[in-house]
Amino acid sequence: MKLDFAKNTKRNMLASMLNKCVGMLFPFLNRTLFLWLLGPAYLGLNGLFLSILGVLSFAELGFGTAVVCSMYKPVADDDRELVCAYLRFYRTVYRWVGAAILVVGLCLLPFLRTLVRGDLPPGLDLHVLYLIHLVNTSVSYFLFAYRGAVLSAHHRGDVIANIHTGTSIAQYVTVFAILVLTRNYYHYVVATVAFTVLNNILVVRQARRLFPQIQPRGRLPDERRRDVLTLVKAIAMHKFGGIVTFASDNVIISAFLGLVAVATYGNYHYVATAVGGLIWCVYASMTDGFGNKVYTETKEANFRLFMMANRLVAGLIAWSAAMMIALYQPFIAIWTHCDPSLTRHFLTPVLMVTYFFISQSRQLLLQFKGAASIWRPDRWKSVVAGIVNLTLNILFVTLLPPAYRLDGIIFSTIFSVAVIEVPWEAHVLFTSYFRKEQVGRYWRAQFRVAVWTFFLGAATWASAAAVALDGLPGLVVKGAVAFVVSSGLTCILFRYEMVAFVNRIRSRVVR
Repeated sequence: MKLDFAKNTKRNMLASMLNKCVGMLFPFLNRTLFLWLLGPAYLGLNGLFLSILGVLSFAELGFGTAVVCSMYKPVADDDRELVCAYLRFYRTVYRWVGAAILVVGLCLLPFLRTLVRGDLPPGLDLHVLYLIHLVNTSVSYFLFAYRGAVLSAHHRGDVIANIHTGTSIAQYVTVFAILVLTRNYYHYVVATVAFTVLNNILVVRQARRLFPQIQPRGRLPDERRRDVLTLVKAIAMHKFGGIVTFASDNVIISAFLGLVAVATYGNYHYVATAVGGLIWCVYASMTDGFGNKVYTETKEANFRLFMMANRLVAGLIAWSAAMMIALYQPFIAIWTHCDPSLTRHFLTPVLMVTYFFISQSRQLLLQFKGAASIWRPDRWKSVVAGIVNLTLNILFVTLLPPAYRLDGIIFSTIFSVAVIEVPWEAHVLFTSYFRKEQVGRYWRAQFRVAVWTFFLGAATWASAAAVALDGLPGLVVKGAVAFVVSSGLTCILFRYEMVAFVNRIRSRVVR
């Protein structure tokens, strides 16, 4: 069954954009209320829990990704019985995963206090709060999280995104009321568990409604099980390296620099990930469609699709990076009320924008590689990068001057991603799927975008810095100036890509 790539991508993109807008606005308000009503220590504690549980989620080992990737071919072949067998296998695995997360999480209880430097906020029981967060993480695996695989395999991620948007709005309105009326962190955490359960129930209802013929039944053949397990082993290594690279940062900061430093890092990182989340919607909306095209189109046709999609998002990445470098510091200063413990020097936003550009520029590569189920050839990549990142983290927080230790954490991530992961990923995709000689075209395109982004960012920052106003009026004026300059230069630098995009849309309308 050949899925409608353009229709599903458009539908997924709109749903993902709406979901990410909600995911940007409400968490921002949430962090703001945390800072104003509870203080940075609570915010740092929340970030620490999320990082610890992110490490525990490694128990999933990538089964979800492996099963969805394995479903692409039977969906393309319209083999419903095989899809049902995969779903049953997935359900069984996820129940074991939920149990593993719960057991390992309980084993960490005696060691929690060693991960927090300094005193805790008064009146808080660290262990009780951690247990509630642990239940929130494991409950999805015991319920119906596996049902989302049916929607993803059929390129209907918009359904999951729309459900998440609705439940997120309801959740944040509820927890905002809790924070304002009670200022009780316990009530806040319990409410998140309730909405996690609600989100899972709604996903399973929609999956059953749209695909009633897909039910967890039948036995997956032994050969298929072995294929999934082989894929899982490779994905698990990617996940392990990713967890060490990214989720360990907050743990290192908390252990060496304290909870306030975790909150400071979290604020800067939040801006980069929030903006990146909007661009990620473009990538994510295509992924499952790529998975279908791998089995229904030629490699040459898919290479043209890959390069076209890469060109389309390049201008958006460059424009976003330019706007961020111009407005990062003024925004953080207003957001934190110029609190010196939560505001950093200019090097910090420069590094965060660099991290943003590199991480976003690699996303299309990762999405296509995952859609083609290419995990095994570079399975050691994330492990090597994770070890390098962790080593540099510890080195920098012990050797650098105190004012630059947080910057060392950010630089460690940039180095491990740019020097180890990205070249490795490109080599694997262009030797395992595309033709090896085509990689030159990809690298030339990436280098050109990097150079253009540097000059675009410098010009946008200089124009915004020329505005002498401070405070909220200054941010608005700086934003207007930066928008005009960056948008104008983006139209000039990426004019060929924009013309090609407009012509493609026009040709579709004519047909």
